[in-house]
Amino acid sequence: MKNKIFLSVICLLAVLSLQAQTNERYIEVTGTSEIEIVPDKIHYLIEIREYFKEEFDGKSKPEEYRTKVPLSEIEQGLREALANADIPQTAIRTQEIGDYWRQQGQDFLVSKKFDITLTDFNQINEIVKRIDTKGINSMRIGELENKDMFAYHQMGKIEALKAAQRKATYLVEALGKKLGDVIRIVEERNSNIFPFAQSNVLSSDAASFDNFRTIKKSYSMQVRFEIID
Repeated sequence: MKNKIFLSVICLLAVLSLQAQTNERYIEVTGTSEIEIVPDKIHYLIEIREYFKEEFDGKSKPEEYRTKVPLSEIEQGLREALANADIPQTAIRTQEIGDYWRQQGQDFLVSKKFDITLTDFNQINEIVKRIDTKGINSMRIGELENKDMFAYHQMGKIEALKAAQRKATYLVEALGKKLGDVIRIVEERNSNIFPFAQSNVLSSDAASFDNFRTIKKSYSMQVRFEIID
């Protein structure tokens, strides 16, 4: 008997809940915002790799390569070039060391990656002017950072909420109604407008990084508002 009463109560609550949802009048919109952040920390990634002097004499074939330039010599040259570009040694961090397989029957060529922390994109030009590119396998921009990133995220989310409110207001007023209280807010996944684009830039000229000089973020908030007369 108790079980029947309990089930009846559950069914009654379910019906009441369904009626409340059915009678609820609301509008649900999505507000978006975009924000550009000037980075105060730029990670410039340089990979050096051993090579053979014969590669650059303009006449030798791969099977004739004999004189390998060791990684230690290439690294020393890179660090000197960075020092001449006024990059402090404390801004240079070694990422990893690995072997590069040239081709069957040839020696392994050892490579090493560096993460160089810069504060200005113009420092890239200063680095490029001074390095010996023969030992450089790749140079690219990595992560861009800003110490006030959290505050920028808050600003972007607030602007997205305001955009949702503006959109809902003019839509509801077009029907002769008014916007009521907020019923629900759902933060949608945020993303870069150019996701990971900085990490794919392969160039030796800072001018080619113009499109990546700012951190571009987009924000999206889904908001449900009550509709009132």
